[in-house]
Amino acid sequence: MREIALHLMDIAENSVAAESRNIHMDVLEDLQADLLKVSVVDDGRGMSEETAKRVLDPFYTTRTTRKVGLGIPLLKLAAEQSQGGLTLESESGKGTRVEAMFQHSHIDRMPLGDVGTTFLTLLVSYPHIHWIFMYQLKDKQGVLNEFVLDDEEIKSALGDVSLTEPDVLRFLRGMIEEGITALTPQTEF
Repeated sequence: MREIALHLMDIAENSVAAESRNIHMDVLEDLQADLLKVSVVDDGRGMSEETAKRVLDPFYTTRTTRKVGLGIPLLKLAAEQSQGGLTLESESGKGTRVEAMFQHSHIDRMPLGDVGTTFLTLLVSYPHIHWIFMYQLKDKQGVLNEFVLDDEEIKSALGDVSLTEPDVLRFLRGMIEEGITALTPQTEF
């Protein structure tokens, strides 16, 4: 995977497979601390301590469709190669938290990618899940701004109308793009 957003999608899909009802996805760009932090937290089946350690091994997977599980090990490697790291915390029956940190300005940091489209894809693909998406940006002066999308209010307002209706999709895409764009700083050279 060449973008952090694709890793987030992979982890979130693992959360769905773990029968999560609530998934929280966060992105923090802290320009003051030169940090990019992403996390996915779920309330799914969770893992034993032993399994959580083994997930970091690329030659271990619980899936029966393939013999390797490269997603989390590759994200860990990418984070470490850009002066960051990965933490995975899990408890059987309680859920899992995966967090990756990167030096924001590191030349080897993979691009963040289109997290807005990633979130929209997850939202419409798994409407039975309660999704919370938070994108935060702390500028070089330490001012923190954030965009938060909690899908409960949207789903409640829509009632029986599908999230995949063209007008609903257009609205959701616009809301997410505007929210993120309003926070994203102009590149300084």
